[in-house]
Amino acid sequence: MKIATWNVNGIRAREKQLCEWMERDRPDVVCLQELKAEPNQIPESCKLADYHAYWHGMRAYSGVSLHIRKDLFDGALQFSHPDFDMEARIVQVAFGNLVVASVYVPNGGKDYPAKLSFLGRLAAWAGQLHAEGCEFVLCGDLNVARLPIDVHPRERKAGVIGQRPEERELFEQLLGEHLVDVSRTLDPDNPGLFTWWPPWRNMRQRNIGWRIDYILASSTIAARAASCAVLADVGTSDHAPVMMTTA
Repeated sequence: MKIATWNVNGIRAREKQLCEWMERDRPDVVCLQELKAEPNQIPESCKLADYHAYWHGMRAYSGVSLHIRKDLFDGALQFSHPDFDMEARIVQVAFGNLVVASVYVPNGGKDYPAKLSFLGRLAAWAGQLHAEGCEFVLCGDLNVARLPIDVHPRERKAGVIGQRPEERELFEQLLGEHLVDVSRTLDPDNPGLFTWWPPWRNMRQRNIGWRIDYILASSTIAARAASCAVLADVGTSDHAPVMMTTA
């Protein structure tokens, strides 16, 4: 199975690229973030006929979606949102005891306390799912560089939002003892494992970036992961897709 996440930074701007990528790699589950569009603004070409889909968006801001290949699951799917959802930032779907979620954490620049609150409630929600016996996969732009290695040395700055100790502490609470950061677990010592690059001075081409997009999975699922790659060749968003392939 292939599970992928991508902050598209505007679904209408990335319409053709999304279709080309999904046709090329044919992921089974796709989580998108930063749609910047209401559901009625989604381009028709993005409404792929072979996927169940839920678009959860706002005009010109935020937004997430979740796509499940129809040949994986028969019948209609029930998409929903935890009660802490704000600004169209999380959508989830359950298949038996498996929960998959697409998440877009606030970057915190306009309202840092709201970001910390969202991260805290996300961690509590993940812990509750685990307590209920669920397996889950949480995908998305979490807007936190988990470790110092997840930021290029030229971009490491004390006190910068996204690198602050309290954000990283909340990230570790989210992981707890039940979630695995799949990319870093499979590639623990790679200092160039980035998913976002500042959109200036050819930072992407020079690979001067941050890792803020993640696939977090229950340990039983993560144990089956053969790869979790950053697809830096895809698209013109300031983020690259991340795709986990399981055996």
